[in-house]
Order: sequence, then C-alpha cells, then structure tokens
Amino acid sequence: MDLQGFGELMMENLPFEPTDQQIQLIAALTRYCSAYTAGQDRVFILNGYAGTGKTSVMGALVRSLQVVAMPTVLLASTGRAAKVLSAFTGKPAFTIHRYIYNAPAVTPDGRVYASVKHNPHRNTVFIVDEASMIGDDEYGAQGSLLKDLLLYVFSGVNCRLILVGDTAQLPPVGFEESPAMTPEAFKRMGMSVTRATMTKTVRQKARSGILYNATSLRRSMLEVPLPVPSLRVKGFGDVAVVEPESLQEVLEDELRERGADQVLLITRSNRRAVDFNLAIRSIIYEHEEMLAPGERLMIAKNNYYWTRGHEQIDFIANGEVAVVEKIYGTEERAGCLFANVELHLPEKGFTIDAKLSLDCLTSDQAALGREKLQALANQALYEDGRLQASPTAQRDTLRKDPYYNALQVKYAYAVTCHKAQGGQWASVFVDMGYIPPEAYRTLDLYRWLYTAVTRATTRLYLINPTIPVDGA
Repeated sequence: MDLQGFGELMMENLPFEPTDQQIQLIAALTRYCSAYTAGQDRVFILNGYAGTGKTSVMGALVRSLQVVAMPTVLLASTGRAAKVLSAFTGKPAFTIHRYIYNAPAVTPDGRVYASVKHNPHRNTVFIVDEASMIGDDEYGAQGSLLKDLLLYVFSGVNCRLILVGDTAQLPPVGFEESPAMTPEAFKRMGMSVTRATMTKTVRQKARSGILYNATSLRRSMLEVPLPVPSLRVKGFGDVAVVEPESLQEVLEDELRERGADQVLLITRSNRRAVDFNLAIRSIIYEHEEMLAPGERLMIAKNNYYWTRGHEQIDFIANGEVAVVEKIYGTEERAGCLFANVELHLPEKGFTIDAKLSLDCLTSDQAALGREKLQALANQALYEDGRLQASPTAQRDTLRKDPYYNALQVKYAYAVTCHKAQGGQWASVFVDMGYIPPEAYRTLDLYRWLYTAVTRATTRLYLINPTIPVDGA
C-alpha cells in the first residue's frame, strides 16, 4: 500500500470527520511509519491538548497498521493510562516498566536496579501514551526511564517510537518541563525528531464545559504576563460550582450514581487530601476504624517487595489504586502500625497478600517520613541484639524485612493532582479553596488547574473557587 492509500485508510478508521489539523497529522504519521524512516533513530513527538482527538488518531493508526501487517506495541506511564489507551485502540497496552525491564534486583549499595530487556521486535511501531509523565527516575541501565526506553526501542530492528503527551499538564516531579516532550533532549543525544502539535478541539466536543475551560487555561498559559486564571460554568451542563455546605450531598449523589471507582476529589496538598479523606470516610462511609474491608487506597511509593515470586506483576507503582479485600490483623513495630491484608490491584487485575504501613495514611507527607523509616531499619538491624558489621549484610537484612518494605499507602478518595495524573474519572471534584493570591499568575497553578480539569470525562465540580468563575 502506498502512502496515500495508508493515509486514506487511517481517515476511514477515525470515528469522526477529521479536522484539517488531524489530516496534517495523519500525513505526518503516514510518512513516519513508512519504509522511508526504517533504520533511523528518529522519534515522533505528538503534543496533543485535551479534546483534540489525539487518542482517537492513535487508535486509527493502530488499526490501520494492523491491516498492513505492521506490528505495534502500546505503552503508557501508568496502569490507568495503559487501560485508557487499550480501550481506545482495542489492543493490549502495558506500562513502560513492565515491558522494557527484567525483574528488579538490589545493587550492593542498596539501590533497586533493573536491566533493560532484549528487544526482539522488527519493523515495529512503539506508541507511548501520557509520555509527558516520563521522568528521569533512577531504575535501570541508564539511570533514566526515558533513556532506557530509547535504548530498548532502538535496539530492535527498524523500530519506531511515537511519544504522545500534553505539555500543558504538570511535568514530572522535580522538572520544569517534560523531558520526553522536549525535542532538544533528544537532539542532545544525537537523535532526529519529528514533532506535531494538536490544538484544535474536535467539533463533537466543542460544547463541553470541561474542554472549554481546559482550552481557555491552555491558551492563557501563552500570554505574557500571565493573567489571573478564570473559569466558566455558565451555559455548560457538565461544570458546576459546589459550595462547601453542599459538598456532602453532591458527592454522595455522584458516588451512588457512578460508583467509587469513577469519582475523585483532587486537592493541592497532602495535608488537605488527608483532611478530605478522613471526612469522606467518617461522614459518607461511616468508617470509625483506621482501615476497613473495601477500602480504596493509593500507593504512595513504588514497591518491589510484595510482588517477588509473581511472574504476572513486577512491582506496585506509586499512584496505583488498591482495594482492601480482607484484613487479617494489625500489629505494631518500632512505634509504627501495620496491617496484614489481602489486596486487590484493579489496574493489574491481580490480588496479593501484603503488609501495609498505616502511619502513612494520615501523614501530611507524600510518603512515610525518614524518622519512622530509620526506626524500622534500626529494629531490623538490631533484631538479634547487635548490629551486623558488614554493610552488605545490613542491606540484605533490610531488603528482606517485611516491615521496612511494607506498602506505603494513602486513602484514595481525595488525592493530589500528581497522584491523579494519567487517569480519568467520570466525576471529578476540584478543591480550589485556599489558593494564595501570589500563586494566581504562576505557570504552576495553570498547569495544576489544567491537569485537574482534564481528569474529568463527564462532570466537573469546582469546590469553593477563589479565582474568578463566570456564572457561579
């Protein structure tokens, strides 16, 4: 099939009439996936803003490549994002970590390390969704997830890599911009880059208040100086302002209609997330105990300990949702509280037994504090009354200790925006109270708002907004 025929096939596979911008993107993707790019270390970066149809175009690309017998591999930064990508394309999608790394090991200095797998693929197109979340976490051969991904893909024969993301969203923690969406980062590594940007919202979604506000925020980001952000609810049926005194009633209605897995509250700090979570558990779910069967939790730190011996899963990821199926009991050690539970991981479709660190649940820190970790380490190292002299023996003891390696978890009813990134929920409540005026004209606030707003697919509720809201 020639280039024109493949482009026409892609347009036929779209569920809507393509815009001019989408037609240009299809032409660019057709050229990139053709034989003319074979053997080149060339990356295709697709920056697509909310509602522009980028995921639909990727679905059309995957289906069209299947027709011409060109293999594809679908990857994403998180399990939630992989599920969304799989739903759009009709093909299995995997997390990057799961697909490119061998089983992790611990180095002599105690660092978790995983080698990059051999890439057996030939003439394969790798498509990575939510690529704007890819950072430089130290894990594998290059000490960088992005570099390890490049190493894996281009060690195959005539393989290609398409990175799909949204630069208006929050970048990875510790970065001012996303490395995977920055062409200069690849050029510094001697690679060629093809880049496309989608800005035009598809016609079918033009009347969505969620996408109207997302687009308005994204456009305002480009203004110099930055204006005070504003949102609009007037004239839209999918966006509303909720006053604090009405929050319980509206939240209960949404939970009843959509289910707990489709409702989320997003807030700006771990402290406010704790306060909201405790209130939701007490008032709506009437939980008095610290942990209850059916409890929805969110993993607060990557964990490799409790998946050892399970071939189906390699690790439990920071930001992943888990549901408590059974509680076997609780115990205390080194001043810390633990629960032994049966835990279901919906994103993996897997159930495991694990030990949870309960101290993290109500902490205003992102994960368990250093002092408590050190207390657990000392308890393990002095278990027999003396400290092992060898540093290697100490590291081996900590690596095997189930208390030191307990899963660190938070309640998952209200989370920070970084924890919500990569997922979508039918109804999203965005806590906008207590935003200091000095933050109004910052890019950080704009990205936070944009990312929070675009987590909602059906209904968006703004809680106690302090920035201007038209129609409130």
